[in-house]
Amino acid sequence: MDPDDIRNTAHALADAARDVILPYFRGDALETENKHRGGGFDPVTAADRAAERAMRAVLAERRPEDGILGEEFGAQPGRSGLTWVLDPIDGTRAFMAGAPTWGVLVAVSDAGGPIYGLIDQPYIGERFEGGLGCARMTGPLGARALRARGDRPLCEALLFSTFPEIGDAGESARFHALAREVRLTRYGLDCYAYALIASGQIDLVVEAGLSAYDIQAPMAVIRAAGGIVTDWEGGPVHQGGRVLAAAGRAQHEAALAILSGLG
Repeated sequence: MDPDDIRNTAHALADAARDVILPYFRGDALETENKHRGGGFDPVTAADRAAERAMRAVLAERRPEDGILGEEFGAQPGRSGLTWVLDPIDGTRAFMAGAPTWGVLVAVSDAGGPIYGLIDQPYIGERFEGGLGCARMTGPLGARALRARGDRPLCEALLFSTFPEIGDAGESARFHALAREVRLTRYGLDCYAYALIASGQIDLVVEAGLSAYDIQAPMAVIRAAGGIVTDWEGGPVHQGGRVLAAAGRAQHEAALAILSGLG
């Protein structure tokens, strides 16, 4: 495993996705399909599919021995022991609405979970990466190191989640019990909220019902920045499910006590 080659490949994937996605964003003819067959709404666009195809083409050229797990086209086995976990547009609902809070997610995992992750926001021009000895972001204000804000009391914490109606009734009750204890709760940022933890802006992100491709890149970035990412019981979450991401151990332990039903 060559860390430099992995990082360079991840940036090549994000660049390829940017080039494909941006012409669709805020366009007049964006077509959306609903992947959910049970009456819900799980949108996918031509931009999602085209971006994942572009990323898979880069991997076929640069790292053909690695496996791939992508949201749109599923799993492709590899022989190297490494798997690229791809979400071409995390936050398709925001993308459809013209809000620049969606992102491209790229992670590299071994048998134990993600070892490197990248969150890219093409329209804003911000890119966050973490793992393999790196924790940094680039954007309109230049490059800087990523560092989570560290411990602070729950009563001072800033909490984010994608949807107010999180999970089932029991999960929602636990989330809103936590929300009553923090200083501020906000919604709707998808993967960008995880980037805000890594960059030292907020304290907590709590979600339920995630897939591996939703969380592995954010997990790697946050951990490299000094944060913590677990499930609601404090266990591993790289395969998805209920996610608790925290900027410090104090926030994590206090939130965990409520979300796990111990508070």
